[in-house]
Amino acid sequence: MVQTPPDTYIAATARKSAPVWAVLLAACAGQFLVVLDVSVVNTALPSMRADLGMSAVGLQWVVNAYSIAFAGFMLLGGRAGDLFGRKRMFLVGLGLFTVASLAGGLAQAEWQLLAARAVQGLGAAVLAPSTLTILTSAVPEGPARIRAIGTWSAVGAGGGAAGGLVGGVLTDLLSWRWVLLINVPIGALVVVAGVAWLTESRAGEARRLDVPGAVLVTAGLATLAYGIVQTEEKGWTAAATLVPLAAGLLLLALFLLVEARTKVPLMPLKLFRVRSVSAANAAMFVCGGGMFAMWFFMTLYAQNVLGYSALKAGLALIPSSLTIVFGSKLAPRLMRVLGAKNVSVLGILVAAAGFGWQSLMTADGDYVTSIMLPGIMMMFGAGLATTPLASLGTSGADPGDAGLVSGLINTSRTMGGALGLAVLSTVAASRMGGSSTPEALTAGYAMAFRTSGCILLVGVLVLLLWMPRDGAKR
Repeated sequence: MVQTPPDTYIAATARKSAPVWAVLLAACAGQFLVVLDVSVVNTALPSMRADLGMSAVGLQWVVNAYSIAFAGFMLLGGRAGDLFGRKRMFLVGLGLFTVASLAGGLAQAEWQLLAARAVQGLGAAVLAPSTLTILTSAVPEGPARIRAIGTWSAVGAGGGAAGGLVGGVLTDLLSWRWVLLINVPIGALVVVAGVAWLTESRAGEARRLDVPGAVLVTAGLATLAYGIVQTEEKGWTAAATLVPLAAGLLLLALFLLVEARTKVPLMPLKLFRVRSVSAANAAMFVCGGGMFAMWFFMTLYAQNVLGYSALKAGLALIPSSLTIVFGSKLAPRLMRVLGAKNVSVLGILVAAAGFGWQSLMTADGDYVTSIMLPGIMMMFGAGLATTPLASLGTSGADPGDAGLVSGLINTSRTMGGALGLAVLSTVAASRMGGSSTPEALTAGYAMAFRTSGCILLVGVLVLLLWMPRDGAKR
């Protein structure tokens, strides 16, 4: 592990620190909001389109504007927390997210809603790395930190899982606007809690931000994310896809060149010499690609094939939503017995088996065997895997880079999910062959789940071949 001289890390000590449970509550509440808004708008899209007269492309960008801004600014948000203060960036990101939620809920035109969603994504990118960093700064490395990360993972997983249900309930009972407006009172409460409970911490180096690196990595990730999103609509060979993909990769290559030469880099490349950090991020990227699309295809199968309403589809996913939380909380206990690496491998294998089971679904399937039981297996495995991966990805780096590695692990998961959804949507569409019959739709969704299972097995190989043994030199 990299050792940090005492004078390179600064934490506020002017007042007594709040109890760990209070810090955990504030950080996890922020993480819940961020992850929830990745998926909560899905069930509200038809109502948004009818109310604002949105085009089909505009409707797609209600989701994409958030995810692209979120992924594109994540590393910058993590490094800003290291340099300017984790508590400060937590509050800035949460405030920006809350104000943008209010603007989106009050939007009267398509452009206003899309702009609000992009600003929401920016706020989330500043907020998300700080949630994990605040925990790792407040809790010493060891069993207590592992338990805290387990809770953080469970809350984040629960936010993603609850998106469909929350969106369906709010849209059916109130209005699509409350899918966004609900963030305002919650965000305000979390801001108050953050001011009262969180203690400021930051890296002790001079407050200097690597501007060229920040511009290149943000532009590169955002452009690459845009290209990934285009694959679903335009295909992989269209110029509208290939140009942004190539431009994004070029910008990221230039970013690496700049980082290798600058004295105070945004992302010190030495981080990737820490095997636990590099292997955990690679595994998180692959697993995000395999797991993220589960909710998307499960919701489509329930509504388009089995005829569920949006609310009923959300209710149908409650058992698996609870299971991913249970898996995340169980993981720290298993890690003490089996080790973080082995628990990660076990979780991914369980999830892969669940995806294989889900791929056996039929057009006239029943709820228990076609949704509930395979969903429970998939999400239990996802919960087991996420906590140890997050722990491994943040345990081997210098505390002064804590915000950066937190942003990196979140970026890996988000970008993996975006790429995976684009790839799996293309796979499903190819299998459907342009048909919209229940049988054709089922065949396409089943192929997507089988492909996800194979992607997850690649994640197992990454861990087995790359991740060092627990306790080994990193």
